[in-house]
Amino acid sequence: MVLSIHRVAHTLWKWHIPLIPKLLKIVNRVVFGVVLPPSVLIGKNALLSYQGLGTVVHKSAQIGNSVIISTGVTIGGRSGKNGAPIICDGALIGTGAKVLGPIRVGVSASIGANAVVIEDVPDYAVVVGVPARIVRINKPEDVPRYDIFD
Repeated sequence: MVLSIHRVAHTLWKWHIPLIPKLLKIVNRVVFGVVLPPSVLIGKNALLSYQGLGTVVHKSAQIGNSVIISTGVTIGGRSGKNGAPIICDGALIGTGAKVLGPIRVGVSASIGANAVVIEDVPDYAVVVGVPARIVRINKPEDVPRYDIFD
């Protein structure tokens, strides 16, 4: 439901309609507890766990296709650095993770719960910790597919 409301708000935002997208953002914030500005680009089959409860997304962030975002995730900017994260296709972001600054999270990368990511994450990597560090890089054929909506 959250993403459906966001898609309507994003379409209206692209058409330069100012008031309705802001109201839809407020509806998402009050009803579902997610901060999801209308300017955020979200790909197909993206999933916000538990309707995005506690999730905050930067207004310039880009989220790819088939991305899974758990609850309490922050995808935001970083003081002193312009830009917002780009989350590539198939990424998995664990509960409470913070993805901060103008970084790129690679294709099918996994971010552990409560990790604080402040540097780029390569494709197929698994990162954990504060600050996040790479613990493994998977082979592309070993990465589980989360295309549950296809």
